[in-house]
Amino acid sequence: MALEARIFDVDGTLAETEELHRHSFNESFRALGLDWVWQPDLYRELLQVTGGKERIRHYVERFAPAGGTMALAHLGKLHAEKTRCYGALVAKGILKPRPGVARLLRETRAAGVKLAIATTSDPANVAALLGASFAPDAPAWFSAIGAGDIVAAKKPAPDVYLWVLERLRCDPSRAIAIEDSENGLRAARAAGLKVVATPGFYTNTDDFSGASAVFSDLGEADALARRLDAPGKTGGLVDLALLRGIISG
Repeated sequence: MALEARIFDVDGTLAETEELHRHSFNESFRALGLDWVWQPDLYRELLQVTGGKERIRHYVERFAPAGGTMALAHLGKLHAEKTRCYGALVAKGILKPRPGVARLLRETRAAGVKLAIATTSDPANVAALLGASFAPDAPAWFSAIGAGDIVAAKKPAPDVYLWVLERLRCDPSRAIAIEDSENGLRAARAAGLKVVATPGFYTNTDDFSGASAVFSDLGEADALARRLDAPGKTGGLVDLALLRGIISG
């Protein structure tokens, strides 16, 4: 079976973005006079809720912090400030692609296989990361970019993947998703896609039992990826040949 499209998640998949997101949330809280600080352990828990605005709402409802009512009343402003902070940090070029990502993007484009993105991240965040960490024209590499509030139900709902597949005019059996989280895996699988998972710093304890393969990253020629889902299986490069094998298997 031919591989027609590869669909990437963004945060934690293309690059280890979550620490920058955490810092940006904290900066936005300070800007609005809130004394909230999301420490790494708390942020790991909050990442189980997809979407920045949804994450803030969940935090207020779960922990009832001081200023929560005001924050929810100005949720759009608060999230816009967070997006601004994140974009300014990303523009400095401090985020590098995870191992093998740039290589696999080049291989995919050279082979004429479509590229797409399915993420809960704000479209401005996606554009900022692609432009600063890959190339100024990187957003144009993707035939479809499903991001932010483009669909009402976010991961683990399959909606963003279904939206992307419709625009690609691609049957899910002919595409594969690259994800770093359990919520992303569940969303892609519910849309009928096979998934290669590459857990990140904040998602390395997630359940990836539904993935076709789990690797430490996508791998480079001089730093091969480790296979994480089966001790007896060897790692290597996540390349077109491997992905086509998964689709056909």
